Amino acid sequence: MEGSRSSDGTTVGLLARLLDILREENVFDSDSEPVIRFVQPEQLRGRMSVDLTEEPATREDIETAIRQTIRYSVRTFSPHFHNQLYAGVDEYGLLGSWLTDVFNTSQYTYEVAPVFTLMERLVIERSLELIGYPPLPDGDGILCPGGSISNMYGMVLARFRKFPDTKRTGIAGLPPLACFTSEAGHYSIGKGAHWLGLGTDHVYKVKTDEAGRMRPDELRAAVREARARGHEPFFVNATCGTTVLCSFDPLPEIAAICREEDLWLHVDACLGGTLLLSDKYRSRLTGIELSDSVAWNPHKMLGAPFQCSLFLAKGRNLLHEANCAGAKYLFQQDKHYDVSWDTGDKSLQCGRKIDAAKLWLMWKARGTKGLRESVDRAMSATEYFFARIEHRDGFRLVLPRYEGCNVCFWYVPKSMRGQPETRDWWDKLYRITTKIKERMMLEGSLMIGYTPLSYKNHGNFFRMVVTCQPPPTEASMDYAIEKIEQFAEDL
Repeated sequence: MEGSRSSDGTTVGLLARLLDILREENVFDSDSEPVIRFVQPEQLRGRMSVDLTEEPATREDIETAIRQTIRYSVRTFSPHFHNQLYAGVDEYGLLGSWLTDVFNTSQYTYEVAPVFTLMERLVIERSLELIGYPPLPDGDGILCPGGSISNMYGMVLARFRKFPDTKRTGIAGLPPLACFTSEAGHYSIGKGAHWLGLGTDHVYKVKTDEAGRMRPDELRAAVREARARGHEPFFVNATCGTTVLCSFDPLPEIAAICREEDLWLHVDACLGGTLLLSDKYRSRLTGIELSDSVAWNPHKMLGAPFQCSLFLAKGRNLLHEANCAGAKYLFQQDKHYDVSWDTGDKSLQCGRKIDAAKLWLMWKARGTKGLRESVDRAMSATEYFFARIEHRDGFRLVLPRYEGCNVCFWYVPKSMRGQPETRDWWDKLYRITTKIKERMMLEGSLMIGYTPLSYKNHGNFFRMVVTCQPPPTEASMDYAIEKIEQFAEDL
């Protein structure tokens, strides 16, 4: 491929040069470079020429900017990045991502994305099967720009099923609608209530048990409370893999309540849904097939490139009926091919990025067997990490056991061990957590996030996240443990 031309007429060729730059900057050698070269924002701006100017930059300026971008970006593909619910990307998924960007098309019609439309349908078909939903057309799905939007799709379909006229008349004539999620559920349910005009005061936060799972008895009580206040319950969000503790709500019990109360059951499996690929661990999502809709993010634990989020639902043509606008310039019904392959009218978006191709290429290259093995490897590493710190001096678990790929813990330095655990003692421990985090980032050797958990009255603790990419090892788990001990040695 020829490169673009600069203002002086010379061929730039940076596209052809990019792979060489990535190799020269050791992007593909994840062990040789720090996880991050951290500098404060104003210092970073001083080191990089990020200003946009009237005159075009030279080829040398552009290459310098690319190299600086690489050097100062977080290397999420490092084996020592455990900071978020995602990490590195699957190499086949990366190829799929590059391929979709080269063709720069949208997913709305078969006309402009014939191959990618086939790929999306195949990914949806296999994902429906994975959950235990009916196949197309009685099951359906769409790729979304993230789990928050996937969860909002569930809220929209739930409202449309219960009050189909709202699409035309709006919510002004309805009773106040009430939705339910656990106190550990994702904040996107509150955002969805805001965007859909329900109001955040109408999101009922259901209490959780000691393991962070929604309590069915508390859900029943919350539904009764909502009705007593004149609110109309319509939607329950259960979670498989909560954001912090990675807890799994008891789906069979929640589904039974939803059937009795005629409520739509949506499952936020954005994180935990990846365990469906594993014969060993999929039982943690028992009952997911009883739900009405599911959100799953392969860009989290599985390692698909951002963004890759699925919304899957039961109901023939329900996505289309709830969302179609019938734009005649785009979705003409007299095309020369079967227009049922045009998927854009069931989407909230018009332009929609080609996200399915990334997961399709991963699945094609590795097979379900290969994906299963990567999930089992990640879970084995998680269990190894847990076993190493369970009785290790200084480490204290937030929960006595974990169901998913997160392990949450405090680290108590030697100077604090054996002391009375007063309020001041705990406040100091919370501050030490942030200090350890600061040291690991300034050194650039490790990234693990920390968080408080207000509904459990916990201050800052570490959340160790283990993902499929890059493939974790016992050595990378040991490294994280030993580095935390080193950072806290003099605290």
